[in-house]
Amino acid sequence: MAHFFSGNARFSYTDFINYMQQSTFHTYACQSQQWSASQSSSSSAPVVTVVTDNPNAHIIESIISTLAEQVTCEQVYVHAMSEHLGATGICISVDRLPEHALVTQLSDKFHVEIFAQEAQPMLTEPGVLVMDMDSTVIQIECIDEIAKLCGKGEEVSAVTELAMQGKLDFAESLLQRVQCLAGIDIKHLAQIRDSIPLMPGIYTLLQHLQAHGWTTAIASGGFTYFAEYLQARLGLDMVVANELGQENGLLTGTINGPISDAQTKADTLNHLVAERQIPHEQTIALGDGANDLVMMAHAKLGMAYHAKPLVQEKATAAIRFGGLENTLFALRAN
Repeated sequence: MAHFFSGNARFSYTDFINYMQQSTFHTYACQSQQWSASQSSSSSAPVVTVVTDNPNAHIIESIISTLAEQVTCEQVYVHAMSEHLGATGICISVDRLPEHALVTQLSDKFHVEIFAQEAQPMLTEPGVLVMDMDSTVIQIECIDEIAKLCGKGEEVSAVTELAMQGKLDFAESLLQRVQCLAGIDIKHLAQIRDSIPLMPGIYTLLQHLQAHGWTTAIASGGFTYFAEYLQARLGLDMVVANELGQENGLLTGTINGPISDAQTKADTLNHLVAERQIPHEQTIALGDGANDLVMMAHAKLGMAYHAKPLVQEKATAAIRFGGLENTLFALRAN
């Protein structure tokens, strides 16, 4: 039987969710503005997932009506992870993907995450997740924090910003910034390490992935001093980063060994996939900067996190408002 939301009910989270729970799958007819229960569609169909704290009929109907200008919207259903997380995911199966510009426009208009994917990795099957560290797993850029200790914070931060936008060669800019750190006592790094603010949702994301046998790792253009600490704290399987040169307890302003750069990140993902014999369909690369794009291109799901527009455009999907746990809504869980 068809259902029609009217009046305040169209803006009610409770009314919408109560209706959606009456049946697993639904359809929405834009012209009549009516909802009805339906049969399941193919699990291989492309999907658009809307993630928000308080979905209601008005938001979802508006998004479906706008998407219908480019694609055919089929079944609508609640993502299975909604009962485990603070937000709700509403999945819309479609015949093809909408344009990136339309997804961004709708995301901005309703202040919701929207992921448009050809296919989704399976949460309940083992996979590989490789993450950037600075401004992804943690809320800071470690090199900027170290530079503040010697009064060069603004200078180094400006170079970091340009590097993350892809406007500078990463290796060259890293060496330039590291030179500024010469003479800093290693003991001061502990102050930064012990007060590192983790990114919201990182524990929740890792908890669910690790519970299902996923391999989790950091591949960073940052430093091993902090990455190895995070490996122990978060129970990660592997970390790859740059080793700061030191002598007599002081930083030398150099990097020991090869530089960990964009290609290193992709190589780390590929190494873990081969070592663990994980299919490509079960891979995620998570990052925020231009030097994460190579890694993202090698993964089935390249997830941009609060990233620059260039990175959002080239990624498979982008978290623009919420925490890292929203990555789970880009995986199939039912």
